[in-house]
Amino acid sequence: MKIYVKILPLAVLFFTFSANAEVALKDNSEILGRWNLYAEATKLDGEQKPVKIEWEFKKDGVLQTTATDPRGRTKEMKIAIKYSIENGEIKKQTTPGREKYESCKVVEKDSSKMTLKCTYLYFFLKRI
Repeated sequence: MKIYVKILPLAVLFFTFSANAEVALKDNSEILGRWNLYAEATKLDGEQKPVKIEWEFKKDGVLQTTATDPRGRTKEMKIAIKYSIENGEIKKQTTPGREKYESCKVVEKDSSKMTLKCTYLYFFLKRI
């Protein structure tokens, strides 16, 4: 019984850290294609704000974003920014035309979903 009491806290710590483990990307082939950015949040388990943005990671290092706002004047806005994979993270431009980048860590990823932790927000994406 004593051994179980000692192992239980260690097992809990292991699973806590592994649940929040980051996914290191080898290259952009793991994220290429179109993704639907459907929500963003300030905390991983916090309230998710719904958004309607499409991200397309292209092979040439361009991230094409298309934001849709049915109530806005422009209805749709397209912006192309640069991105790269460095040290297992996505480095993307914060503003088009400026060489300022932010790092986005992949918190969770499978074949159809991905969660990113960028500087100020978590982004929740589904593959299109």
